[in-house]
Amino acid sequence: PMRDSVPLIGMISRLTDQKGWDLVAEAAERLFAMNLQMIVLGNGDAKYQELLRLLERKYPDKLKAYLTFDDALAHRIEAASDMFLMPSRWEPCGLNQLYSLKYGTVPIVREVGGLADTVKPYNPLDGDGTGFLFQEYSADAMIAAVEQAVSLFAKKRQWGLLRKAGM
Repeated sequence: PMRDSVPLIGMISRLTDQKGWDLVAEAAERLFAMNLQMIVLGNGDAKYQELLRLLERKYPDKLKAYLTFDDALAHRIEAASDMFLMPSRWEPCGLNQLYSLKYGTVPIVREVGGLADTVKPYNPLDGDGTGFLFQEYSADAMIAAVEQAVSLFAKKRQWGLLRKAGM
């Protein structure tokens, strides 16, 4: 069900360790304990497809997973999401964070490769930045970044300014 009062986090990705799915698997309980919804589009490793099916059954009001790839749907998800999660282990360039910025979808990314080059960390003191970054490749660091983003989402004025800065 659609819930406009909570952030929608999108993920469009190959389902592999390289894209950070091991972190999502480790953090799933904490992630879905937050007041958020998530939509995933992707295919890949069978263990992550099965994990997403299981999580979708466990959290039917919080997660929808499309285990395929569809370019048109990818862009609709990217544009409709409030946040875009990219916890990549490594990412030489990355395009989805660029699409996110253009669409006004705030990226939450690991500070690595092209993600670090294109997303400027949000500074709560002066409102500068375009998204949320985390350095350490760990579920705890990823969850902390998601918590920061979810917390700011409730502050509509600041959230709007952050979205505009990205665009």
